[in-house]
Amino acid sequence: MNTLLADRLLDALPQTQCTRCGWPDCAGYAQAIARGEAGIDQCPPGGEDGVRRLAALTGDAPRPLNPAFGAEGPRHLAVIDEAWCIGCTKCLDACPTDAIVGIHKRMHTVIEMHCTGCELCISVCPVDCIGLEVATPGASGWAAWSAAQAGAARRRYATHRARRRLDLPEDAAEAAPASGADAEARKRSVVQAALARARAARGALPPAR
Repeated sequence: MNTLLADRLLDALPQTQCTRCGWPDCAGYAQAIARGEAGIDQCPPGGEDGVRRLAALTGDAPRPLNPAFGAEGPRHLAVIDEAWCIGCTKCLDACPTDAIVGIHKRMHTVIEMHCTGCELCISVCPVDCIGLEVATPGASGWAAWSAAQAGAARRRYATHRARRRLDLPEDAAEAAPASGADAEARKRSVVQAALARARAARGALPPAR
């Protein structure tokens, strides 16, 4: 692999770490392009402008985004319905830039300036309390994002990965005595109990006027 090319390609990517390209992060995608294993048309957050940036580095001809990987569109912002949040912390682990803050069994919230719109928190939420809002109406790709934002997201992702690596040994040790089935059963029990509390709290709310 051409490491220098991979580094330059990584610099040209928006650092949303959304995995829509088919790789686990922007670095993985850049390395795949450098190895000739991925096309330059697989990054919807970068949009058509992003394809042109990658084409200039690889010497490939610019082409439209491959629809198999999604479509270019405005950048989104994750928003948590705090009344329904059960504090399961799954979104905290999923967010690549640690843009979500909260603690176990307490409601979470999104720090807008750190959210890349990657949408990875949506699928892991067991109560579907996370939605998306358009953050850049009328602007998409690099018109909806900046080099400064990409750089900040890249640094936060590096910090997130380092923290996860530090947490892994302890997490693995705690999980070792239990079988996968037992762990999954406990997880379902915790979520169901939290759901019950959330529904009870929602039922106790006064009617909207």
